Amino acid sequence: MTDHEMNETAAESKVAEQRPEKTGYEEVLFYERKPAGFWVRFWAYLIDLLVVAGLTSILIKPVFALLGLQTSGIPWYAPYAILSAVVFYGYFVLMTKFFRQTVGKMIMGIRVVSLKSDHLSWTTILFREWIGRFISVTILPLYWIVGFTPLKQGLHDYFADTTVVHEESFRKNRLVKKKRTDGSGLHETEAF
Repeated sequence: MTDHEMNETAAESKVAEQRPEKTGYEEVLFYERKPAGFWVRFWAYLIDLLVVAGLTSILIKPVFALLGLQTSGIPWYAPYAILSAVVFYGYFVLMTKFFRQTVGKMIMGIRVVSLKSDHLSWTTILFREWIGRFISVTILPLYWIVGFTPLKQGLHDYFADTTVVHEESFRKNRLVKKKRTDGSGLHETEAF
């Protein structure tokens, strides 16, 4: 090495020592639950339909058979259809409220989570499982948007600010946030 090259490297290291920190931000790695996609939710829903059909056959059909009332080929406003709808929506509302998942979701290893809080309120559940599901079931293609949204949300999830996630599957994400100083702690630490 020549004297000139030695002087350049010494000057560069001297400047690097005196240079202030490049940025006030750091990259933080964190893990979040992986959203459940269309197909796993579809199979869970089919399992739930079988459970609801079983509940309807056990709870409602025998009563109508004993009374001699018709249970097939009836309009949507008939008593059997209304009671079947009560069982259908009641199953989804109560199972999601108390377990955060239905039997189909339990089997598939997925659960419903709120995007706003740690628990699911009754308002959230009713919007998601009753009003949102009614719209999604009535206009079936609306349910397909689950496969095309980043958090794999259906229309009923958008109404309630919820999503469905895998219980045991995570994905790694990066977050850039301000570095913490040893000051008073009154500075902003939110990510941009």
